[in-house]
Amino acid sequence: MTNSPYGLLLLAGIVVSLFTWTRMARKDERLILIYAVALMSAFVGAKVVYLFAEGWRDWPLPDRWLRLATGKSVLGALLGGYVGVELVKKATGYREATGNLFAFVAPIGILFGRVGCLLHGCCLGRECVPAWYALRDFSGTPRWPAVPLEIGFNVAALVAFFFLRKRPRLDGQLFHLYLIGYGVFRFVHEFQRATPTLVAGLSGYQIAALGCVVLGVWRAWVRAKAGGFLCS
Repeated sequence: MTNSPYGLLLLAGIVVSLFTWTRMARKDERLILIYAVALMSAFVGAKVVYLFAEGWRDWPLPDRWLRLATGKSVLGALLGGYVGVELVKKATGYREATGNLFAFVAPIGILFGRVGCLLHGCCLGRECVPAWYALRDFSGTPRWPAVPLEIGFNVAALVAFFFLRKRPRLDGQLFHLYLIGYGVFRFVHEFQRATPTLVAGLSGYQIAALGCVVLGVWRAWVRAKAGGFLCS
């Protein structure tokens, strides 16, 4: 996998994210363990949500083992990574907020991965009429520019977090904002992506996106309450 542009960019995203994390998290060696667990649990979550959302379609295909081995979901990575971080923080007794760190690390990793998607031709949008914004797949079919829009979202998130990072009321809240914002974006944007639906016209990814929104709102409320940012 690492011989392909997608695999190389995925690896580059991990390296850049790790470099960014270590520069921002020098004050406590436990933060390296937290990052490592976050990365491992993110891969587990990415795999689980992929299997739930569309991995079941791979079984009849001749290349099913390759598809099942390489398929992953950004939404699952966010959910799995969050759970892993909370568990390792409890296990190590680390009580400081890490959300503002992950608010920069996660979009950087996702950006690299989505550039890989763009080069690899995966994560396609739905077929659409030929237009200036349409992308053509390997067969020449015009499609909604799903991957470029997601790249744009993550660039915008990084810029926004750069300006919001020093606001006291948002200490530890930036990753919660990212979960909410990305979850809403993916839920809406999923209607234009070429993914199978599971129930009530919704895809498995939309269900996972709602999970991100709920998790982000809940944890933001808990954090705000603990910091005294909510009125009694």
